[in-house]
Amino acid sequence: MNREYILESIINGYRNSIHQRYQYQKIKESYEIPESIDEGTVNTLRNYWLKNIYPEYKRRKELNEAFQSLDNYIKHPKKLFRLLLDATKLIFNYGRHLPKILNSGLKAMKTFRAAERFETNLVEEAIKNKIEAPFNESKINALIKLLPRDEIERFIDTSQSLFEILHDRIQMAKIKEIISYLIFAMKKSPDSYSLSQIRGLEIGLEMLTEGDKLFTQLAEEDQRKLVYLITDIEKDILGYND
Repeated sequence: MNREYILESIINGYRNSIHQRYQYQKIKESYEIPESIDEGTVNTLRNYWLKNIYPEYKRRKELNEAFQSLDNYIKHPKKLFRLLLDATKLIFNYGRHLPKILNSGLKAMKTFRAAERFETNLVEEAIKNKIEAPFNESKINALIKLLPRDEIERFIDTSQSLFEILHDRIQMAKIKEIISYLIFAMKKSPDSYSLSQIRGLEIGLEMLTEGDKLFTQLAEEDQRKLVYLITDIEKDILGYND
């Protein structure tokens, strides 16, 4: 079985699954949602999933290459924090909270890497169990049921953390400011930082900014309800509530 072909097929299958689960009428019939979470909001949320978390195969490869170069920084954020020591304004504004804010931003970016690992795990199960492409919703659900329970739990927790961070309006403004500065500082030292590392942060900032816009259109109370809604939908689809 060709691994890359299976991966591409699983990515397509899972994207179709997301497209199906995030249909406004379907959600309205299955969950209690406020009026402010209307069809436009659900469509924006679905598009965010499909563009940023579960992109098409070619886009996924591009994102993987960019984020792989950032893995070391995500695991060891102190290396990035050293860049912030020259940022007088940031230190003055955020002081001892600066590392915590940076860590929150990096934690949000982990979701994008977690989605890649999730797809890889589905590929492993497909190969192990000789389940062949194409992967419709039924086959995708069968593969998900083969994953270990703790793997599902970690994946759901990681996804929930992303949206918890995105809905924190004040923290998001700080995260975007800090990451923007890091990109600026890295570009000033091209001998120390590769283009792929810089691009990884740029893509991460783009993803966080788009996610930020998703919540700005909702009242604070409904932002929290949207986080709960996303978590419930994902738990139901991934079999966590079985």
